[in-house]
Amino acid sequence: MATTVLSKLSKIFFLFAIYCALDPFKHSSISKYPDFQTHKIDMPPLSSLPKERDHENLLQNSEIRFSNEVQGPESIAFDPLGRGPYTGVADGRILFWDGTRWTDFAYTSNNRSELCDTKSSLLAYLKDEHICGRPLGLRFHKRTGELYIADAYFGIMKVGPEGGLATPLTTEADGVPLRFTNDLDVDEEGNVYFTDSSSVFQRRNFMHLIVSGEDTGRVLKYNPETKETTTLLRNLQFPNGLSLGKDGSFFIFCEGSIGRLRKYWLKGEKAGTSEVVALLHGFPDNIRTNKDGDFWVAVHCHRNIFTHVMAHYPNVRKFFLKLPITVKFQYLLQVGGWPHAVAVKYSEDGKVLKVLEDKQGKVVKAVSEVEEKDGKLWMGSVLMSFIAVYDLP
Repeated sequence: MATTVLSKLSKIFFLFAIYCALDPFKHSSISKYPDFQTHKIDMPPLSSLPKERDHENLLQNSEIRFSNEVQGPESIAFDPLGRGPYTGVADGRILFWDGTRWTDFAYTSNNRSELCDTKSSLLAYLKDEHICGRPLGLRFHKRTGELYIADAYFGIMKVGPEGGLATPLTTEADGVPLRFTNDLDVDEEGNVYFTDSSSVFQRRNFMHLIVSGEDTGRVLKYNPETKETTTLLRNLQFPNGLSLGKDGSFFIFCEGSIGRLRKYWLKGEKAGTSEVVALLHGFPDNIRTNKDGDFWVAVHCHRNIFTHVMAHYPNVRKFFLKLPITVKFQYLLQVGGWPHAVAVKYSEDGKVLKVLEDKQGKVVKAVSEVEEKDGKLWMGSVLMSFIAVYDLP
């Protein structure tokens, strides 16, 4: 009897394996990508990840502002006069809060049409993002008041204090187009340091980028004097947030797929070299420096054992991707489960200083950036339609 049952189960598994390999009805999340490859992600073991936790779920004390007034506010910025916030939203605009209402401040596409009109779902914007633009990282130059923009499709751009249509600064490096410009920072001389998360996938396919683990990401520098863009680091797996240190001698950026912070030295004996300074609780997004020189890192959610197994065994991951499961669900599995906000403050040496969480995602369901200003944390999320504000003690 047992032998018969095992024999039937073996046949079922064999047929299921053939189905997944052939995907005859094109139901898998990678059916549109016949050359899709999965890559090993050298994640550190779970035991080595930070042990610090917020057992009080303090982020649940946050105030939700501007609900359904801003869709997908990835980055939060305040101008040199302290006005704002400014934020880039899913339809390609950059909005400014004047104290009473949101107004249009800038945009990155000169080809806006009804395609860019407000939609009911954040995911509904993805198919037209390459037309309407998608501003991600935002930074003001402290002296000139110019706003620098990392647009996922149009590269690094800037717009004057009066706003309007942004001007492109760079769209390629070493003959390779910027395909997924993600975050940036600008120094006093106007040099722009930024991340290009992939040379293969655009932002509208960010879920496929995450589940593939491919390593064509770069960290780059744009020089305003020479107009040249140089590659500082290459072969990275989803480089994401980037922020200069307080003294400008280095910047720290997030390696998304692996989940760690890396410091790149700009000055001194170590100039031109980089080093890992911290491991992260989960999948990171943007990073921002506060007035004390510490760094706030936005983390989507904690990693789990499934995430680690899939990272180290790309063939097993590809088998799962062949299942008739949506890419959105596959993405959630890869980043650690249903998103819940984690905000972590690190010292410049990578020491964990503070952890704030909403483990159940009751109030702050997701976070893409944490901007500290005047005793408050302003938190945006590319996945949500609000800005959360947390009062620091």
